[in-house]
Amino acid sequence: MQEQDIIALNAWLADAGLQGMSEEALIRGFAERFLASGAPLVTGRVLIDTLHPLYEGRAFRWRRGEDEITVNEYGPTGDGEALERWRSTPFHRMQASGDSLIVYRLGDPATAVNAFLSLLQRESLTYVVALVDRFGEQGGIGPADSLYSAWGTDAPEGFRDEDIEALRRLSPVLALALKAASLGSIAHTLVETYLGRDAGQRVLKGRIARGVAEEIKTVLWFSDLRDYTRISDTAPPEQLIPMLNDYADVIVSAIHWQGGDVLKLIGDGVLAIFPAIDRQTACLAALTAAGKARAKVAMLNEARTAAGLPATGFYLGLHIGRVFYGNIGSRERLDFTVIGPAVNEVSRIASMCRSIDQALLMSSAFVDGLRQRRQDLLSVGRYALRGVAAPQELFTIDSALGPTPGA
Repeated sequence: MQEQDIIALNAWLADAGLQGMSEEALIRGFAERFLASGAPLVTGRVLIDTLHPLYEGRAFRWRRGEDEITVNEYGPTGDGEALERWRSTPFHRMQASGDSLIVYRLGDPATAVNAFLSLLQRESLTYVVALVDRFGEQGGIGPADSLYSAWGTDAPEGFRDEDIEALRRLSPVLALALKAASLGSIAHTLVETYLGRDAGQRVLKGRIARGVAEEIKTVLWFSDLRDYTRISDTAPPEQLIPMLNDYADVIVSAIHWQGGDVLKLIGDGVLAIFPAIDRQTACLAALTAAGKARAKVAMLNEARTAAGLPATGFYLGLHIGRVFYGNIGSRERLDFTVIGPAVNEVSRIASMCRSIDQALLMSSAFVDGLRQRRQDLLSVGRYALRGVAAPQELFTIDSALGPTPGA
């Protein structure tokens, strides 16, 4: 690789990073340009950590002649088989030794016992250049402080010295561009995880000023667990958070399945919205999600009961109304949420479930939105709701048609 090629590829990496190119596009663009310079490159692997509730990092694999970059998200590597696999990589050894670049000749006895290098040898590679680009004390992503890469060739004589030197010089710029791209992905993950999918996207698009809100019409979902206070008083403390996580998993996934967006997890409670661009569609989506959540909770309860763990159901209130959706809070701490009388009403409707022993209650406004499902519903009477001016007629699913969601 010539000096002008290195300068050109460094410039391309800097520009691609500034343009916000994805990790896959960066790796493909880098590898194809390196290959076009005359280097006998066959494959490349890049590993970078992330911040995600389920995954520790992402591994990218490029191979000459293939149309797609392979991306694998991997879980924690701190113990068990995952730790042993990590220890088999040259990157673990380079972490300990402080080396930044090592060239491996595959097929040597020293590499034959290394599971990672043996895997590369089975791909007909002859030499591999492994690199570690360290981010610095304050620049880590997740638990790691480095970007790891390995570049392989099938040429019998391996890489030329000038190719290895080019990789050494180009690798830090590639690492910087990939780090910028990864931080962008992490930002999306974090805001969607903690704010909700729609709210997170709005924040990333600049809706961060205090008081910026819009009036929307939406279906409101408010649910909480049956007998949670009793369970929390009697169950061992170490069981409570796993229990909340178990039930949140099934309820939140059912809401997302029907296009709803979870805004808050309030202890054992869930506040969600189904924007009512089309009223009937939103109401049916919420009721369908409720049925799915009921079925998944029933399966969860079987598993928890078999394991000797406390099991429960959930109460659910459904309502539709106009709310303000946006940023509320202090100068230092904002919340992207919904406010308005309809939010108070759905909370009070859900609270009535305990008083009249119903797993699901719907407002008359919500029922009006269902239209063709009206014949399946049963009025349970008119009730005064705390903090709501007028009594509300509430509805549930006719028990003759099957169990109600959450029962």
